[in-house]
Amino acid sequence: MQETVVTVEGRFTHHHPAERGTVTLAVGFEGPGRDDVVRRTTQAHARLVEQVRALHDPSAGPVTWWSSQRLSVWGQRPWNNQGKQLAMVHHASVQLEVKFSDLARLADWVEQVAALDGVTVHGVRWALTDLTRRRLVVDARERAVADAVARARVYAGALGLSDVRAVALAEPGMLGDQSRPVPAEAGIAMTRGAAKEADGGGLELKPEDITVESTVHARFAAS
Repeated sequence: MQETVVTVEGRFTHHHPAERGTVTLAVGFEGPGRDDVVRRTTQAHARLVEQVRALHDPSAGPVTWWSSQRLSVWGQRPWNNQGKQLAMVHHASVQLEVKFSDLARLADWVEQVAALDGVTVHGVRWALTDLTRRRLVVDARERAVADAVARARVYAGALGLSDVRAVALAEPGMLGDQSRPVPAEAGIAMTRGAAKEADGGGLELKPEDITVESTVHARFAAS
């Protein structure tokens, strides 16, 4: 009996609560005096670093990792609305990133430091631990394959065929079908929620779920 080729796409998606949050913030000032701007910035930065170090514990948290960039200092002469160049304005800024394992402590800390003079909170990146991410990736791949098998059986059954045999399994774009782009991590899409600006202008710190999705293409012989 001649076999019929059935080609399908299998998919599975996990939605998992965020387990880590990395705050990105900057501390900086501007003014007519370079030395004064640098002094105020370095002092404010030192106070923030002292707080972060007190919270830092790589294994127990609440801060598991942090980094600080070098101090940036620059000056510019702005223009007024009449086209006249004004006096020099000096700027100084330092950016920090702080990763929290305790998301409640993250929210409390951000609320506290956001009220400090010279501090700007740029946002929060939500993520999973490496262990959880690897577990979900493996599980999503297995379930995507199972989804492909189930789809092929349904299509074969609709044709009155009962025997379904896999002949090829690939990540997207590797079966010769170029209609879908290959994801950056082959066969796996990772979506990380980000902090949003609330309607009132504040920072919305409710973490979004992290999406881990796997897609496979499969070819079956049905008879």
